[in-house]
Amino acid sequence: MKWEQLCRLARELPGVEEGSWYGTPALKVGGKGFVRLKEDGASVVFLLDDPDDQELLIEQQPELYHVTPHYLGYASVLARLTRLRAPECRLRLERAWLQKAPPKLVAELEGARAARRRGRASPRRKRDSGR
Repeated sequence: MKWEQLCRLARELPGVEEGSWYGTPALKVGGKGFVRLKEDGASVVFLLDDPDDQELLIEQQPELYHVTPHYLGYASVLARLTRLRAPECRLRLERAWLQKAPPKLVAELEGARAARRRGRASPRRKRDSGR
């Protein structure tokens, strides 16, 4: 994956803006950064829900996730762009986005999802023309 592709996926979430954070390209919501490109251009920093998630992700997918000493013990993880695939990227983007998104945008996302679920759950019934 390339940074541009990641940005395209992130724009599926409400209120995502491109900007900079710590001097590198970043994605923000409500003016707050939630993912950024590392200085090496090969990894991205995703915010996590909990610092313990860092170790778990690295154990489960060491080819994808890693940290430098700077990030050890913090609620963030580095992901190698060359190993990152769209489904995992969407999951990490959304989880990081939820850390910073204002309640109004979170409600907007939840409302859109609920509407899609209702649309799938209740297919249109054909009218009974035999009456």
